[in-house]
Formats: sequence, structure tokens, C-alpha cells
Amino acid sequence: MASLFVIQGYDQGRRLELEDTPITIGRDRNNGFHLEDTEISRQHVELRPAEDGYILTDLNSSNGTFVNNQEVKQCELTNGDRIQLGRTLMIFTHADQHVDTVSGQIDIIGDSPAAEESRIIKSISHEEGSQIFMLPKKDQDSQWLDSARDNLQLMYHTALAVSRTLDIDQLLDYIMGLIFDWIDADRGCIMLYDLESGELEAHAHRERKDRGKDKEPLHISKTILDYVLNQKEGVLTSDAGEDQRWDAGGSIINIGVREAICVPMQGRYGIVGIIYVDTYTPPGSITDINQKNSFNEDHLKLMVAIAHQAALAVEDTHYYSALVQSERLAAVGQAVAAISHHVKNILQGISGGSYLVKEGLKSEKNDVIRKGWEIVEKNQAKISDLVMDMLSFSKEREPEQTLANPCDVVQEVVELMQNRAEKFGVNCECITDENMPEFYFDIDGIHKALLNVVTNAIDASAEEENGQVTVTCHLEKQRNSIQITVEDNGHGIPEEQLEKIFTAFESTKGSQGTGLGLPISRKVLREHGGDIQVTSQINQGSRFLLEFPVVLTPDN
Repeated sequence: MASLFVIQGYDQGRRLELEDTPITIGRDRNNGFHLEDTEISRQHVELRPAEDGYILTDLNSSNGTFVNNQEVKQCELTNGDRIQLGRTLMIFTHADQHVDTVSGQIDIIGDSPAAEESRIIKSISHEEGSQIFMLPKKDQDSQWLDSARDNLQLMYHTALAVSRTLDIDQLLDYIMGLIFDWIDADRGCIMLYDLESGELEAHAHRERKDRGKDKEPLHISKTILDYVLNQKEGVLTSDAGEDQRWDAGGSIINIGVREAICVPMQGRYGIVGIIYVDTYTPPGSITDINQKNSFNEDHLKLMVAIAHQAALAVEDTHYYSALVQSERLAAVGQAVAAISHHVKNILQGISGGSYLVKEGLKSEKNDVIRKGWEIVEKNQAKISDLVMDMLSFSKEREPEQTLANPCDVVQEVVELMQNRAEKFGVNCECITDENMPEFYFDIDGIHKALLNVVTNAIDASAEEENGQVTVTCHLEKQRNSIQITVEDNGHGIPEEQLEKIFTAFESTKGSQGTGLGLPISRKVLREHGGDIQVTSQINQGSRFLLEFPVVLTPDN
């Protein structure tokens, strides 16, 4: 299964599993993969399945498409390619083989004579494995250089796979392929500890298909496995066919394993699994007792180094998953705390109003009842606003495009806010382009987004002696976009808070605000393929720019 994973940008963390059908990517919601990135085109690229993978084609995008930092018009994607669209960076992963049936192909043999008879030729620690590139004696220079060149190439490809691949099963399957290209093994597997059960589970398995052997489970000696895990050392073993202490009828020959390498996957914090490869002769087959060994000590050392690289990748993936889960739980906790705070304040208002209504009923004083009921109604409206804001913020919404004049929406918002502005002694004026044509956009969405920003601007200017809010709307022809600016002469926003004002439940109004107004406004603008920018200076005021692209037809 091929997939795209967003590792940088507004949609960071999103993942798309690719099917066997073409798919387009862009900021328009009609794409198969919609991205909230204002620097990409409405339809930016197309991915089309090919015989061995996927073909990426740039759809005449404005800012171009980059694969591995090179601008491309069309290219065939390979596993690990990094795709840059605007501010969005994605990684493409594609497994050549499926490994979902691995578990049934691996069998760990218990403490039996067959397991005991395998002889350990050599064992090395993780530290010794790192010495694979140490300089040799002078009379071995030529042979060492040839070997080191091959070893460096293998380690390079391993490190490259670790840096590019986020899917662990795909990475481990790729590493098994590298190992089989390098040594003459018949079978192999990679097993990882399950985080919940603590048991080893197979994640990658490979057999050399050109040997014509019968399909049988891969048996791994538990004795060898326990030694590797307990001693934290990789081992190279031979069977009774080579060891003169055992005759040809020994049970290890019946199992069929002639020699094997088993190494621990040692990470920063411990062992996360093992890598195992062996050579195999089907039970009953005739084996040449003088047959040359396929594995040597250099193979063992390099396997230890490869296992370490793979272990680091596994640990990083586990850490990333835990970090994402932790951030989700923290976000949930923050949301619950913020909502509880707002609801508590509203309930206190309702409780106070209800008390006045109750006292008015006892004394039959209609003025007290009326006053109490006004308080209850006001707080009921707050609850309704809070619920609607939460729904607007959390729900994915497709803009309902309607042909209209943006300036009309701006004027309507300013007129609606005149009473609030007069209440706080703020002059709120509107400057619009009289020749503004009509475009397609979501009238209700832009109205809501602008209303939130204008309300904040009036509140920010309320304490000024001559509070002023100016709202302008014009067509920016060079950028082919509609720009709405809201400027005030209020107290301004401290620089350290500028990045937080668009964070959910971050409010500077205390109990008077929900902290969802500006996040909703940004969400609406990004749904239109636009965004909100803000500049501010303390004691001089703030300027909010709401910008979204021109749409001439509803399906554009």
C-alpha cells in the first residue's frame, strides 16, 4: 500500500492511503486530497498509478512542484521521496511486498535437543559491531578496502531508508531486501517486541525464491534467541553438519538449518527486537559436510550495525506516536478545562438570574422577575454562541459558494456593529470599492469571520479616548484576491501573544470571550483558500488582513 504523509505545514500529521485510481491534490475541496495551504493551487498535482508505482504530474501550478528539492513537471515517485507543495512537505512511501501474513510463517522452537545442538561460532556486542570500518593490518589493505566499500554502500542505503521511511513495516521489509542482496541467506525475518504484550512478533519475512525449497515455517532456536536477548550480543552459529561432535542423524540436520546469524536490535534505551537470517536444507536432503559456509564474522558485525540503525528508527516511530497521543490528550484536557471555565461562568449568571426570578415570584414583583429573566436570557444566548462556535471550529465545512459582492458583506457587518461601537464610544467606519464586481464565495462564512474580527477591534478600542475602527475592502488585482482590512487604534497585542491569538480557547477577554472567534475566522478563510495576517504595535493598534482568492465560477 502506497501512502502520503504530511510532515510539515498546516496539515501536519495527515495521512492518505493511495488507491489504484488517479487522485488530485490541491487547496480546492473537490480534490481527492485537500490541503489547507494558501500557497498551493486549487488543483496542484495529480498522482496516477503506474505499473511499478505512481506518476506525479504538476497541473500548471503557480508556485511549482518539488520532489527531493528539484522542481518537476512529471516524475515517477519512489519510496521515500519528499514532495514539496507550497508550505506543505509530504513523504511518499510504497512497500514492494505485503507483510501482513508474516506471523504465521515464523516459529520459535523451545528448549529441545535440536535447539541446543547449534554451535555458536562467534558472538559480538553492539560496541564491537561498530568497529566494522576500523583500519586493518597493512598486509590486508586491498581486501579491506574492497570490503569496506561494500559495507559503506550497504550502511548508506540503510541510513537513507531509515531517514526517508516512516512506516516501520515498509522499512523493515526494505532492510531485509538489502540484507538478502548482500549475503547468501535462504531465509530471514525481523521481529519486534509488542508494546502491550511484551512478546516478539514478526514484522518482516523473506525467503530466497530461486532455491526451489518446500514452503515450511521458519524455525528459530529459542536457546539462541534467549542468548542474544539476555547477553545483548549478536551470534553466528553453525549446525551439526559442520560440528564433528554430532553425527549426520542429529536432530539439527532434520530441522534443516545449516548456519544462522541472529542479532539484537539495540536502540538508545534497550532492545526493540531481533534480526535473524539462516541457510537451509530441507529435512531428508543430502548435505555436503564440507560445504563452504555462507556467513562470516564480517557479516555478523555489519548485521549488528544494521540492526542498530533499524532499532533507532523503531524507537523514533514509537516516540512520535507517543508524542502525538500525548498532544491529543493535552489538547483534550485544555479544551475541557476551557469549556468548563466558560460554562461555569454562564451557569453562575443563570443561577443569579433564576434567583431574582424566584424572589420576584415570591414577592409578586414583576420588575424583579423581568430583570432576572433578562439575565437568564443573556446567558442562554452565551451558551448557544459557545456551542455554535465549537461546532464551527471542529466540523469540516465545505464553503457554500454564492455569487455576491464582498463589499456588501463588509458594509452589512459594519452596520450590524454600529450599536456596539456607539455603546463603547468607538467610531466604526467602512471604506469599500464602489466598482467591486461580484464573485463566488461563502457569504455566511465570510460574514462570520469578519464579524469576529470587527467585534475584537471595537472591544480593543473601547478604552481609548477617541476609539477608531476602519474596515476596508478592495480587489487586489496583482494577487487576484479580495482583501479586507480591519484596523483599530486600541491597546495592541504583545509580540509574544501574536502567535497565540489564533489558538483555540486562548482569549484576552477573560470570561467575556470563548477564545474561538479568531480560530474560527482563520478556519473560514483557509476553507476559501485564503488566510488572516495580523500586525500590531503596543498602544498604537492592530491591523488584520483577511484575504481570499477570486473565484469566477463556483466549480473553479
